[in-house]
This record gives sequence, C-alpha cells and structure tokens, in this order.
Amino acid sequence: MTTVPPSIELDAAIRSPEVRNDPYSFYDSLRGDARVHRSTFGSLVIHRHADVSAALRESRLSSSNEHNDNYKQFSAMARQLGFGPLIDMQERTMLFLDPPDHTRLRRLAGKAFTVRAVEAMRPYISHLVDDMLDEAARRGHFDLIADVAYPLPVTVISQMMGVPLEDRHQLREWTAIAVRVLDPSDDMAALVPAGQAVAHLRQYFDDLVARRRTDLGDDLLSGLISAEEEGERLTHGELLATCVLLYAAGFETTVNLIGNGMLALLENRAAYERLGREPQLAASATEEALRYDSPVQLTGRTATGDTEVGGLPVERGQEVVILLGAANRDPDAFDDPGRFDISRNPNRHLAFSSGIHSCLGAGLARVEAQVAFTTIAHRFAQLELEGEPVRRETITLRGLEKLPVAVWS
Repeated sequence: MTTVPPSIELDAAIRSPEVRNDPYSFYDSLRGDARVHRSTFGSLVIHRHADVSAALRESRLSSSNEHNDNYKQFSAMARQLGFGPLIDMQERTMLFLDPPDHTRLRRLAGKAFTVRAVEAMRPYISHLVDDMLDEAARRGHFDLIADVAYPLPVTVISQMMGVPLEDRHQLREWTAIAVRVLDPSDDMAALVPAGQAVAHLRQYFDDLVARRRTDLGDDLLSGLISAEEEGERLTHGELLATCVLLYAAGFETTVNLIGNGMLALLENRAAYERLGREPQLAASATEEALRYDSPVQLTGRTATGDTEVGGLPVERGQEVVILLGAANRDPDAFDDPGRFDISRNPNRHLAFSSGIHSCLGAGLARVEAQVAFTTIAHRFAQLELEGEPVRRETITLRGLEKLPVAVWS
C-alpha cells in the first residue's frame, strides 16, 4: 500500500517572516512528520539529504518548465499580461534547460570557469579584497555587505564579462529585482518589477553585444559572441539569456555566501579567531558556510516520466520541490548539523546543487569566499557586529541586506 504524504502549507510557510529569518526550525519540524510531504498545490516536497541528492541526479526529473502543467498555465497567463519577454528569457537560460541544449550552452560558457582559469584569478581577487578592507579600516565602521560582499563578486564577474565599471551599480540594482522571479509565487503583480528588470538587463546586454562585435577581446562576452557567429552553437536569444544568467549568478550567490558566512563566523567567535590563526582552514570554512546557511535554499524539478522520490511514486508532470537548505542540516548526513564547524570533514553539502545542474561558477564563488573570509579574519582580529543584521526578503536566495560591523584597534 502506498503511503500518502502529509500535506503542508509550504508556500505560505516559506513566505512568512518567521521562516524567512529562521528556515532551519521549520525544516526540523518537517523531519518529525514524514520523509516526503505534499504541498497544497500538489507538489512533492523533499528535505532529506539522501532523497535530495538522488533527485538532483535523477534524469527523469527535469529542470525544464515545459513538462510542468502548472507552469504552462502560469506562463500563458503571463504572456497575455505582457510578460512574454520575461518568459522567453527564462525558457532560454540553461538554468531551465535539459540536454542537449543545456549541455551545449554549459560547455560554451564553462570555458571561463575551469579550475585553472579560476585559480589564475586568485591574486586579482586578493588585491580587490585588500583594497576594500583598507578603506573599511580607515572608517572603522562599515557594512560588510555593501563594502565587501557585494562589490567583490560584482567587480570580478564584470571584469570577466567586459562590463564597463561605470555600469556595474545599475546592473546590480536590476539584478536584485530580477532574481525575485525565482521565488515561489502565484501573484502576477509580483512579476511587474522583475519583468521590467529582466527587460532592462536584456536590452543592456543586447547593446553591449552590438558594441563588442566591432572590438572583440579575450573576455567571456567576446567568447560567447564568437560562438554565436560560428553558427548554430548559440542563437542570439540564447546569447542574451546566457549573459543575463552568468552576470546575475556570477555575484548573487556569492554575495549571500560571503554575508551568511561572515555572520556565522562572527556569531561563533571561536571559529572566527581560529580562522584568523589558521588560514589553511579557508577551504573547509567556506564549505561549512555553504552548508550551515545555504545561499540557495530550494529548487524544483518536474517528472518527465513515472519515477519515485523518497520511496513514493512520482507521476509524469508532477513537480518536486527540493529543499537544499534542509538537506544541508539533515542529522542523518551530518553530525550535530546545527553546529558551525569550520574544520568539518567530510562535508557533502548540496549548496551548489548536484548532477548536471551543479553551479557552473561554484569554483569562482569558493575562491572569492575563501579569500574574503581569511583576509578579514586575519586583518581584523577585533571585528565585531554592530547592530542587527538585516535579511533580504527573497526566499529562494537567502542572504543579508546589511551586516554592520566595527573594527576596534
């Protein structure tokens, strides 16, 4: 006999201020109920590490929305209301594509994110962090988000893509609005600002591509333009969607990683002081920051054929909500998961997803966070929180709006 999973008001719960501020208590409450839950919209909800890991690698669970009937209804309505460009952009990005298109686009973009290419950027990243901390030290009081966590990855991805320095602030503002489209919502009104922001980003990169065609360089954007000009490897629509995705993903996740990680370090003083003494813990401290307070909390898949998740059958067309943040606090996968341990080993977290859709820029994000964490901890032994951190209102992407700190001599 098939067990019927208990129903939960998932959408209402994760949109509540209480769960947004502390999703981990909510995840703990799920563990006591069942292995799999069903949302009131009919989606299966999984939270166990083993199930999440398996689902992320299951070929019959697709990232493409073309298999999702609820999404089809939503997109049709969105198009009628004038959000066609937003839907088109989303459907062309590799984040929501399956092979072979996903494989083709990822291979083209991935050349800039190889281990060798990323490690070659470490001295540049270190230089940027030192300059930012020099300025912060002169003031004594600063915001770790505005003064380090945001400008560092924004500057790096802009440099990689050949985005002019004077345009970065505007692009950052548009991106912060655009990523709200990733949050679960049935509110069409919420699409208005996100749709406008995506349109601005698309037009910006359309103009930049047109200018760059006459002056190709060795940056990522020039490489994508060259791929487009070689024929069917990349259409113009795919080129623009890839530019928007790479730019947004190139800093949004990293901002949250650095912010969440620094808050965890400062709230766990012994860990912060230890990292300052033992910079060789940079890699494991970064992995623990990813696990402990994951910058991406959830993702989704749709079944392309009959399969199973968590021992329960999943029918073709059914949506599966994957709680990455819950999986990373699963006591069956991690000893004492609520403890922040910068030397945790092994640490098989799923913060960057897994399988074919694992984060393309994970290596770059790791290097940026490693440099930021160790440099701050080494230079500012007396760094302390000053006031209350302010959380972002986004759900899928978990991060901080403000992290005020003070440096005492």
